[in-house]
Amino acid sequence: MGPWRCLLLLPLLAPALRAQQQQFMEYVERRITLLEERISQWHDQSSRYSTELRDFKNQVLGMLEAAEKEREAMRAEAESAAVRVERLEREVDYLETQNPAPPCVEVDETLMDKQVATAKQRKNEKYTKLTDCSDTIASVRAMKILKRFGSSSGLWTKDAAGSSEKIYVFDGTANDTVYVFPRMREFTLFSATRKAARIKLPYPWVGTGHLVYDGHLYYIRQQGPSFQVIKFNLANKTVVDSSVFPAEEQIPVFGLSPSTYIEVSADEEGLWAIYATKEDEKNMCLAKLDPASLDIEQMWDTPCPRENAEGAFVVCGALHVVYNTRLPSRARVQCVFDVSGTLAPEDASLVYFPKRYGSHASLKYSPRERQIYAWDDGYQIIYRMEMKKKMEV
Repeated sequence: MGPWRCLLLLPLLAPALRAQQQQFMEYVERRITLLEERISQWHDQSSRYSTELRDFKNQVLGMLEAAEKEREAMRAEAESAAVRVERLEREVDYLETQNPAPPCVEVDETLMDKQVATAKQRKNEKYTKLTDCSDTIASVRAMKILKRFGSSSGLWTKDAAGSSEKIYVFDGTANDTVYVFPRMREFTLFSATRKAARIKLPYPWVGTGHLVYDGHLYYIRQQGPSFQVIKFNLANKTVVDSSVFPAEEQIPVFGLSPSTYIEVSADEEGLWAIYATKEDEKNMCLAKLDPASLDIEQMWDTPCPRENAEGAFVVCGALHVVYNTRLPSRARVQCVFDVSGTLAPEDASLVYFPKRYGSHASLKYSPRERQIYAWDDGYQIIYRMEMKKKMEV
């Protein structure tokens, strides 16, 4: 094609070239606009990430500063605790030098056999009264329900011999912590134990047959098949004596209280132990205890059955056994055994307790107050007793 022909075609191609150029420019502008939008988004995100990173850095710095302060506080507390522990160790060392070591309470088989033989020799001997007490229970004069505290089984009492007003509470049938309330008021008004001191015993108790007498706690410990009476000084919190109870093949003393094997009781004559053995599994046995040495002074077989018995106590040398039924009804004193022989069983009063909630888990007679501290299905009850002379009954 000659040059003159190209010149003839230029006017025809010019509009098409201008249209393509316009489209290309529009495309470039769109791409540039999209690129600018992406650059703007990146800038916004970058600013946001920078702000979040700065805030996170400040937060971490604050946490590190707080952790450093806590570390310093913990170090100071650890140093203070170390000082207190060191002081406590010095105090314990001092107390150990001031108080004798607790006696060994492991069962000595030879000593136990000797105690059993001695006790059998003294069984059913004639009893010589220590006092001129000749009273017996005529009836329940009044009943006062104080509160409900603890589990369904337990024991609460005062010191049966001293003048202290403290209340001692044993919650449950197997534990090692005794609650001590300063007076009856604190025990009655407060449902929690925050007003009570706690005594941690060196050995756990079993059952509900324990006793506080003349500043000492006499409680029962089970060690294998044997049972021990532990004498615990409440003032200096130490075991001052212990004795393996000299009875073979013991069984629960009360038919309705299977956890109690020995019931330690106090009256005007001193300390007594109520128990039962397989040798005469139908009836209870009674023993006179020496509160100083825990020796058995004398033992008796009694005619009082174990079946349906829920508790027992001693008044003026006479064992009073309280009976109920497995479906709780009115408890009553239905068997009385007087070791001195001055009160015949048929002459004793049939004493009924008012119907309450269930079955007594414990009955603790206070000879100085002439009343009974009872634990009935978690309720703490006081029974005030009406007394009469034995010859008037």
